[in-house]
Amino acid sequence: MSGDLRIGSLCSGYGGLDMGVQRVLGGSVAWHSDIDPGAQRILAHHWPDTPNIGDLTAVDWAAVEPIDLLTGGYPCQPFSTAGRRRGTTDDRHIWPYIAHALGVLRPRFALFENVGGHLSLGFDTVLADLARLGWDAEWVCVRASDVGAAHQRRRLFILAWPAADADGDVRAGRDHARAVARPAGQDACAARGFERHGVAARSGGAAAADAHGDGGERARTHVAGRPQPADHGQPATDPEGQRREQGEPEPARQQGGSDSRVGGVPDWGAYSAAVAAWESLTRPAPRPTDDRGRLSPAFVEWLMGLPEHHVTGVPDLSRAAQLHALGNGVVPQQAAHALRLLLDRAAPALPPG
Repeated sequence: MSGDLRIGSLCSGYGGLDMGVQRVLGGSVAWHSDIDPGAQRILAHHWPDTPNIGDLTAVDWAAVEPIDLLTGGYPCQPFSTAGRRRGTTDDRHIWPYIAHALGVLRPRFALFENVGGHLSLGFDTVLADLARLGWDAEWVCVRASDVGAAHQRRRLFILAWPAADADGDVRAGRDHARAVARPAGQDACAARGFERHGVAARSGGAAAADAHGDGGERARTHVAGRPQPADHGQPATDPEGQRREQGEPEPARQQGGSDSRVGGVPDWGAYSAAVAAWESLTRPAPRPTDDRGRLSPAFVEWLMGLPEHHVTGVPDLSRAAQLHALGNGVVPQQAAHALRLLLDRAAPALPPG
């Protein structure tokens, strides 16, 4: 993949997913799309010359600069086991608009990220929409700890690309014209059987599309499965006090007493080895708490594998906004590892070039 790869980034956050892509494929971000005020500040600070095209639900995608790769970390709250799991009925469910964008832009690849809980809620809708667009997909769950991070943070990564027929010609999809004319429907069919990885939309894309009408049991027979590692992590409480899968890192939650505050030596306790391992791959760990005993954004920034001050050095970004951005972000090293796995698995089916 050449260095002139052009990336379009939806729900960009602090840019972690794109940073992971660039570690593997190089390239540059042509445009961002994020409406969160904190994310907008971070993106403008680090990529001042990259336009933010704003609300993806209102963009005229036919007028947007063409790209080679579309990335997106769409909101996880509809699918997180820590929330109410309203799935496709949640107002924050914006996948239909992303599918619409994908159908209009028609890039060479797409890479999406969400919580692992998405596999059991709403994932059938994603696969069905990709199939209707004529796209194949591979997916995998990777934990941040798989790349040495001091926390688990299990995430689902999905690589998609235009499918080809037996002669190598890219298919447009059976319902391509209808699918790109408006956002795809928000079906709420249960997604049983998707606790596996695999190519989703082979044989004309019918497999995933059948999940809408017949449920996950029928779709499961079409999935080339691979077992997933067990995830023994438990949801934690984030700085805002809500339970969520990507919550406050365990080392920080376990700190206590005066030695965990500014001026003392942190006692990492049972997490000493994990902290030391991540330090060897990144940089020395900042103090986990501030002088008031509160979780330090600089520490979370380190846990997320980011360069120092990537979030905490952005002007006029409050502590709450920093923690919000970090809590919703992607570990770049984790994203890079997932992308390498997916590219390796999908290699035989990927289009040339």
